[in-house]
Amino acid sequence: MELDIILKIAAVGLIVAVLHQILCKIGREEYGMLMVLAGIVVIAMMLLPQLTGLLQTVQAIFPG
Repeated sequence: MELDIILKIAAVGLIVAVLHQILCKIGREEYGMLMVLAGIVVIAMMLLPQLTGLLQTVQAIFPG
């Protein structure tokens, strides 16, 4: 896995964590939870090409 994808995931996680804390402090817990869910979706979309490449590699190693 390349270093840039790890740094992007860390950046998204940090931004989501800060926004979640801010929203919870001002009494918007439901928006904070939606922010966390949106962060998970964004990270999953970032990892999808990596997981596709992994699956293709596994299929190439074990043809069946």
